[in-house]
Amino acid sequence: MRIAILLFILIPALEITVLLLSGKTIGIWPTFLLIVLTGVFGAYLAKKQGLNTMRNLQRQFQNGIFPNEEIVNGVCILIGGIMLLSPGFITDLIGLILLIPFTRTIVKPFLMKMLQKWVNRRSITIIR
Repeated sequence: MRIAILLFILIPALEITVLLLSGKTIGIWPTFLLIVLTGVFGAYLAKKQGLNTMRNLQRQFQNGIFPNEEIVNGVCILIGGIMLLSPGFITDLIGLILLIPFTRTIVKPFLMKMLQKWVNRRSITIIR
């Protein structure tokens, strides 16, 4: 809980700092355009990746396979899309990392370990 509060304060402060530096370095309008373009690109990429993941989920369910990895992909795509839609360069970078399949495969093992720790500490509730 403390980490969430810290991130809720720290990330927006860092985003504002980076946006101010970007506006000062490349100008207000190029910064604005970059933010808008990353939002549009993020929405497109999230939709494309999300549809692919849904197809893979359906295929695996039809074959009688429980799609553990596809569920994690879906969560990564959802979070990545939300990050890209929020204005800022730091969140855009995190969003791209979660949306691009190559970088997502690098991040997924860390996410799985983190989720496993939460489940083991009973700090996350799974309803069946």
